[in-house]
Amino acid sequence: MDLTGIRWHKSTRSNSTGGNCVEVGDNLPGVVAVRDTKDRDGGTLLFAPAAWAAFTAATRAGRLGR
Repeated sequence: MDLTGIRWHKSTRSNSTGGNCVEVGDNLPGVVAVRDTKDRDGGTLLFAPAAWAAFTAATRAGRLGR
């Protein structure tokens, strides 16, 4: 998939010491991209917007284990 033009932003849940950081790009139609901030060329996960919304809602509600 061509991700040209994607705007990445760091997760608000990322810590300030540089660990456990992910970036999310959600400005392209039909896809939400996620990558590791420390390894930006290491690969990108792609999700359907509805799947990403369900994942983030479950995370916020504490329905996923730590």
